[in-house]
Order: sequence, then C-alpha cells, then structure tokens
Amino acid sequence: MSLINKPASRCDFSQDFRVVDKISEDDIVVAVAGNPNVGKSTLFNALTGLNQHTGNWPGKTVANARGICKYKDKNFILVDLPGTYSLIANSTEEEIARDFICFAQPNLVVVVVDATCLERNLNLVLQILEITSNVIVCVNLMDEAQKKKLAVDIDELSLQLGVPVIGTSARNQQGLEALKNEIYSLYVKKTKTYNIKVQYSEKIEWAISRLEPSVSNLLEDSAILPRWLSIKLLNMDENLHRTLNKYLSFDIMENQKVAATLANINRELFLSGANADLLHDEVVTTLIKKANEIYEKCVRVEDQQYTKKDRKIDKLLTSKITGIPIMLLMLFIIFWLTITGANYPSELIASGLFFVQDKLVQLFEFIGAPQWITDMLILGVYRTLAWVISVMLPPMAIFFPLFTLLEDSGYLPRIAFNLDKFFKKAGAHGKQALTMCMGSKCMLFNEV
Repeated sequence: MSLINKPASRCDFSQDFRVVDKISEDDIVVAVAGNPNVGKSTLFNALTGLNQHTGNWPGKTVANARGICKYKDKNFILVDLPGTYSLIANSTEEEIARDFICFAQPNLVVVVVDATCLERNLNLVLQILEITSNVIVCVNLMDEAQKKKLAVDIDELSLQLGVPVIGTSARNQQGLEALKNEIYSLYVKKTKTYNIKVQYSEKIEWAISRLEPSVSNLLEDSAILPRWLSIKLLNMDENLHRTLNKYLSFDIMENQKVAATLANINRELFLSGANADLLHDEVVTTLIKKANEIYEKCVRVEDQQYTKKDRKIDKLLTSKITGIPIMLLMLFIIFWLTITGANYPSELIASGLFFVQDKLVQLFEFIGAPQWITDMLILGVYRTLAWVISVMLPPMAIFFPLFTLLEDSGYLPRIAFNLDKFFKKAGAHGKQALTMCMGSKCMLFNEV
C-alpha cells in the first residue's frame, strides 16, 4: 500500500510526499525517474496527455508534474520525478527523487534511460533496484540509437537486470502500449521479478552482513529494504538521516544494537586502513563497473567511432584550459545579443507602433472624438502597450530561444559541470549557475 494511505501513525510524514491523490484504492501510483535529457518528460506527456497537473514539491521550489493514464480497468497515476544522475543526493532534485522512491513507496517505478548512452544511465537503474524490485526499465530514444548504429538487446538487458525492459521512442509514440501493458502486468498480474543484487567488495559485504540482521528487526512493518539501509548506514548523510528518522518515528542510529554494530564495524575498518569515505567511493565505483559490464553484454556498437565527434566537443567545452573561456564568450554573446542587439528590432517595432499611434490620433481627430477619449485610449492604453511590446518583446524573443538552443544542444549541463567545483566551495551546486543566468536576465528586464 502506498504511504499516502498508511495509518495515522505516519500521517504527518506522508504529507511531505502527498503530491498525488488517488481516485480509488485500485489506482496504481507510478514514479517516472531518469537522467536529465532522456525523454522522460516526453514519455510522461505522451502517456498522460492533458490529464496532468503541475505544482511544487512540498517545502521545495522544484516543480513536479503528475498525471493520469487510463489503461484497461486501471488508472495509472504517474509522478514525473526530477531528472537526476544519481540517488546519492548532492542536490535538491536528487534528494526529492530518492525520498519519493524510498519513502512515498510508489507501486511501481519506471526508469527511463537513453538508448544512445545506456552505460551512463544504468548507474541510476542499479541504485533504484537496490531500493525496490517493482521496477520497469524503459529504454527510450531507440530511433536515435538506430541512427547511430547502436543495437540494444532488450531481452538480454532484462535478463541482466532481472526486471522487465521495454524499448520505446516516446516522441514517435512507439512502444507506449507495451509499456502500459507491462505496468498492468507487473502490478495487477503480479509478474515476478528477480532484480539483481550488486556484489560489493569483501569488506563492504562483510559490513552489510553484520548490520543487516539488526536493521531487519527494526523494519518489519516498513517497505525499506534492509540491505539498502545497511549500505547507507555505513556513510549516512544528514538529509537522509533526518528523513529516515521522520519516516520511522525514531532515530535508527541511536538504537543500541545498531549503534554497537556500527561502532564495531568502524573500529575494524579503521584498523584495516579504511573509513566511511573510502567505502562510499568503493560503492560508487562498484556501481559504475557493474553498469559497464551490463552495457558490454547488451549493446552492440556497429560504428565504433560514433562518439568520436561528441568526445572531441566535450574535450573542448569542458577542458580546464578552454572550458571556462568558451563558456564566458558564449554567455557574453547571448547577453550582448539580448541587451544591445535587441535595441535594433526594438527601434523598428517602436517606429512601426508609434507610426500607427499617430494615424490613430489623426483618425480620432477626424471623427471628432472628445480629447479625453483620445488621451485615454491612444495616448494612455495604446502608447503603454506599444512601449511594453517594443522594449520587452525583442530581448525575450532573443534570450529564451537562445537558452533553449543551448539546452537542446546539451551545452547547459556542460556549463553546470564547468562551474560545479567553484559553486561547491560556496556550498552550492553547479546547476545553480543556470538559475543565476536566468535570474540575472530577469533583473535586467526589471531595470528596463
């Protein structure tokens, strides 16, 4: 049962995740997760159509979208989670995605991955499989993969992950019926899955085996998997700790048995020269290696040079030497076009609109309209509208399409990557550079 409908003992916590309201108890809550720019929102829109709503996550400025997809005798209530590369939360988006999957307990999670860069996307898939087995992997952009001569073996990928895998091309409406049928089968018909267990290094597995029994006893009435929580306890971050305490209604780190086991584990690790940070790095490295192994088994690359051009561009745009100068030059050009370059179309639009104003004044004088009507309608309403259009329209018509072009071309994530190191020194995230650019532009509009 979804946390949304759990007993009153955790009702206060469930309010934090109440972004969907079921029409009936039989509705299926489906979380749609995935990396940015994998077509996740396109898939969401294709499934829900006009039956969707947007808002903000409770207590957050990050937007969420949820919608209804009707299939057979069921309503699928889809929740479009923020795009994220990982659930090892370093940003608000990652924290929201992780907490919804872990604690709101959707009935199913559809993980959307990009068929053209499956290796990178599988990292997120493996992390979600550690949280829940109710997963369907949707390999989107199959048409793009075909253009790049990439052959994705869907059946082998399903075998390697132990969960259903569906190939789609959301923008072409291909594979959507198969995806809906798989959602229906997995939840209604209770299709069995055997999602894989990532095998970590000997010392991590030893630590997990020590923690898991004591953790299991505390999670008897919870949907949280003991193995996943045991891994997290080895290097618990503050946000997850706080949310976990709220969900369980007690501090698991203060449980006598868990605390004693953790102390023993940390002592043994210290004596062996390891620590929590090293364990964290090992977990991340193991996930990446596992993703690479699965990729090698499931994807056949007919053209080995298909990424050569992209890698050359990446090397240029994210290099320590050329990345920042190119970024500054690109942003300078955009802001120059928006601020200075927009003056020329502004003058043309103003000339045309005020030419019309003069003709309207002459018309009103010709028909003998009272002066107060001329002043109110022409010199008041029309002139104000003309000024707003001529001053505001050109900068907006230049800035937003250019930023959209940067996003569609994949350059905005590269800007975030280039600035991430500097922003982290200020306790922020590289992606905030993008909102700062938008904010700066809005301030310029206000000044105008």
